Amino acid sequence: MSDDKQIKIGAYLLERLVQLGTQSIQGVPGDFNMGFLDLIEDHSALTWVGNSNELNAAYAADGYARIKSTVAAVVTTFGVGELSALNGIAGSFSERLPVIHIVGVPSTAAQGAHSLLHHTLGDGRFGAFENMSKEISADSAVLKAKEGAGEAIDRILRTAMKSARPVYLALPTDLVHATIPSAPLNTPLNYDADENDPDAEQYVLNVARQHIADAKSAVILVDACAARHGCIAETNELITKSGLPVFATPMGKAIVDEDHPQYGGIYVGNLTSDPVKKIVEGADVLITIGSLKSDFNSGNFSYRTPKASTIELHSDYTTIGYSHYPGIGMKRLLPKLSALLEPEGQRRLEETKKIVPKFENVLPQDDSSVITQEWLWPRMGQFFETQDQVIVETGTSSFGMLEAKLPAETRWVSQVLWGSIGWSVGATLGVALAAREEKLGRTHLFVGDGSLQLTVQEIGTMIKHGLCPYLFVLNNDGYEIERQIHGPQRSYNDIPPYDHRLLLDFFGKRDFRSDAPSHAKDRPPSRKQYCKAWTKEQLDRLLNDEHFKKPDMIRVIEIVMQRGDAPKALKRQAEATGQANKYD
Repeated sequence: MSDDKQIKIGAYLLERLVQLGTQSIQGVPGDFNMGFLDLIEDHSALTWVGNSNELNAAYAADGYARIKSTVAAVVTTFGVGELSALNGIAGSFSERLPVIHIVGVPSTAAQGAHSLLHHTLGDGRFGAFENMSKEISADSAVLKAKEGAGEAIDRILRTAMKSARPVYLALPTDLVHATIPSAPLNTPLNYDADENDPDAEQYVLNVARQHIADAKSAVILVDACAARHGCIAETNELITKSGLPVFATPMGKAIVDEDHPQYGGIYVGNLTSDPVKKIVEGADVLITIGSLKSDFNSGNFSYRTPKASTIELHSDYTTIGYSHYPGIGMKRLLPKLSALLEPEGQRRLEETKKIVPKFENVLPQDDSSVITQEWLWPRMGQFFETQDQVIVETGTSSFGMLEAKLPAETRWVSQVLWGSIGWSVGATLGVALAAREEKLGRTHLFVGDGSLQLTVQEIGTMIKHGLCPYLFVLNNDGYEIERQIHGPQRSYNDIPPYDHRLLLDFFGKRDFRSDAPSHAKDRPPSRKQYCKAWTKEQLDRLLNDEHFKKPDMIRVIEIVMQRGDAPKALKRQAEATGQANKYD
């Protein structure tokens, strides 16, 4: 692009998103964003998804960002639309995901005149909703004029990538087509991790090496921020070169391949199996990578690992024991720590092989035909394949699937920290879109019958876009996780029963793409299949069917389970949560 060439502000934003790897944009149309939507729909490298509502759109952006490891975009209209999305955006902030919330807002003239427009609070305040979003945004930009618009867009996108957090952009109707210089697009955005101060970094490395050298045993614990801040390769290099045993938290599951010879399973404080707990809590040094010690991620804060023995590596600081080193980030530190530990790696590996428990999918031996939580999750682990995506809802599936060994390169998608009920259905749409773009494996959702009801409409969007996820619906007659925590017989944990046989027909009864513009007809709606399993034998037969294993249609698989049955880890967590929330 020549230095004097101009580009529309809306188009500038889209080109930056394309450069970052974004191919699908979530959202809902409204009269203040439609001029921008025209640019999206006319862009050859972008797909406008068009969600059922703004909350689901934000959930889908969250799931998309997890798989693509880049900025996901969600577009809403001013006021009513953007507020509907905020729960989903808050989840992305909590769980450290880069999402840009693009809000179509009234023209700069209308704002300047404090016009009494629809979708406003009726008091002339046009900045009220931006202020609400600031609490859950790493940065925000409210465009007031075309001057500086490109720089503002670049700034917030760079912030989203570096901080792994959502950002907010208010785009007035009259600025979408205003033009600015296109020359900055010739230079890709630089969002590399900052360099560590060399002297401080070397000091930290020396201290860490001495801690590990003095220890009789050391263990690595991998957590979510290793993935959120782009350190998966560096983490796996440390594991391999150090030869040390490695475990994962619930939020860090599958960051390390679960068939890795040094991998021993999930550590979650008091909820952990005895063999894993013994190794982790018995180590002289614990090296944590990207730790997020929330209640559900740490067994209700029940880690038994002394702080004095812990080396914590984070995106922008390191702690060793009680010493804190700000500005020493793990992206730059990890390769150097790996090099320091490599000379002793082979010796440590031989010791690791002797003590690390083998993580396998072991089915319980019983004669009952009832599908139990104890049986379901290892059986599902046997069904998954390399590069599959596994999405679990907050509830029985997020705890139960921890017991399943996943194949290499599987993506584990869960919302342990924010835990918004129904999130997983919208997220599955985003995950499935991203998996198709990246040419990954199958997409599997595990959601309870209660959680499904909050966001079930997004199944229609999946069908519209020709996606073929496996939607496993766990029918245990209501909110089982809530019953485990409190009120097992209370009616507030009950739900109206749905006839799940009708879901796919209801949300995709006809080819509603037939009258779409020609460029939108390149992908036919999904073929559909509904299955129901009451017994182990029925589900086992289905999972063994070669045709069923092929992701050539969207499937709803209803699994009937007993009310009151829950994974052991959930029962222990629910007991701890119930005690923490005692009402008397």
